[in-house]
Amino acid sequence: MPNTTYTQSGLTVGLKDHNEQRQGEAYLGSALDRNPDAKKFYLESYGCAMNFNDSEVVASILIGEGMVNTASYLDADLILINTCSIRENAEDRIRGRLREFSFAKKQNPDLLVGVLGCMAERLKTNLLEQEKLVDIVVGPDAYRDLPNLIGRADDGEKGVNVLLSRDETYADISPVRLSSNGVTAFVSITRGCNNMCSFCVVPFTRGRERSRPATSIIKECVDLFTAGYREVTLLGQNVDSYHYKTESEDVSFAALMEQVALINPLLRVRFSTSHPKDMKDDVLHIIAKYANVCNYIHLPVQHGNSRVLELMNRTYDRAWYVERIEAIRRIVPDCAISTDIITGFCSETEDEHKDTLTLMQWVGYEFAYMFFYSERPGTLAARKYEDDVPLEIKKARLAEVIELQKQIGWASNKRDVGKVVEVLIEGVSKRSDAQMQGRNSQNKMVVFDRGTLKKGDYVRVEITACTPATLLGVVVAE
Repeated sequence: MPNTTYTQSGLTVGLKDHNEQRQGEAYLGSALDRNPDAKKFYLESYGCAMNFNDSEVVASILIGEGMVNTASYLDADLILINTCSIRENAEDRIRGRLREFSFAKKQNPDLLVGVLGCMAERLKTNLLEQEKLVDIVVGPDAYRDLPNLIGRADDGEKGVNVLLSRDETYADISPVRLSSNGVTAFVSITRGCNNMCSFCVVPFTRGRERSRPATSIIKECVDLFTAGYREVTLLGQNVDSYHYKTESEDVSFAALMEQVALINPLLRVRFSTSHPKDMKDDVLHIIAKYANVCNYIHLPVQHGNSRVLELMNRTYDRAWYVERIEAIRRIVPDCAISTDIITGFCSETEDEHKDTLTLMQWVGYEFAYMFFYSERPGTLAARKYEDDVPLEIKKARLAEVIELQKQIGWASNKRDVGKVVEVLIEGVSKRSDAQMQGRNSQNKMVVFDRGTLKKGDYVRVEITACTPATLLGVVVAE
């Protein structure tokens, strides 16, 4: 599932920075001046947007227990790292970070170090007993148990809870918005995944799919709007399969989107991630109906060849995916589309790789997240198929995909020159304090002169130029 940060040409190489990059080492300022005797926690998150949102839930739980956050792990009584297990490289980097924390622990023997999230569930024995890097291990469905586990660790025991749940959604917990720009926020609507793609470890680390009550989602979105937020991203491993049904409620994903869109016309709505097998026309009609539902869909294809898609257990073929793209173009003509692509999957041939290139050219993705196949222990692919494509070929094919997407993404940006687009301002440009930046409905970054504008404003901007990653323009109306 993607987040809203893109590199050159609207592409991210390797994993999404919702998958492999650290999402900032310090979250929010300290509250120590209000409670100088409180225990301090430091929380660091790696991985997908769901991990980042989970960290906000964890912060809410800890603050509810009277703890306060600190901007430096050197000042902390408790260090927590929320982990990603989707690729080996991500795990290696997190282990390296844990070794850094071990030096701090030598200076402060009372310091507790904990691992949360996907690595916690998958590698609990290694982390606790073999490598002895941590004191606490907590899976993604056990965050409510953190205060108890911290207490046990304080008493010299190892605190472990990696049990997966069939009903935990944290629906009653109001997340603390960490390192937030105050304008955009993620709102989780589902947890877990039922898809069982053969390359993916998520169903084994996050459990079965369950949908959060619609009323709690609407309340969270209303509260965010009241607090000044102007964009929410409805988040899940597969948002299109959202379905909350009780005796009093029967809410599909399309119906949920409509309810969120009706909160206020000034509240933008995005969603991530969609699965091609579940992307239905009713969702597309909601996008077309409401101006505040953004014209942007992340629709991971993973591969352009039907045989490889079958090996991946994606449950659709190339023709099905093409039909879904055609439906998007027909119902939401101005919709931007992004994707995920894997090169070098088990037994992939050169001709099958070329099928991916031709599909990319036909769709014309605005953005893409691209990586070569990395076998993950415990997945269906690891059990059933030989990882037989040499690494150098995987990398060469990935390089082709990256180069092609760079061309496609830049061409898309060039077509926007001369258009007038509505932009939600997210803050000051990273390159110049004299400019502001924000995204249009198609999720493209737009930069323009600051003037008297502020975060959270909507402005209309005429696009006058572009780079491979960014649209440049002048404000024509607020």
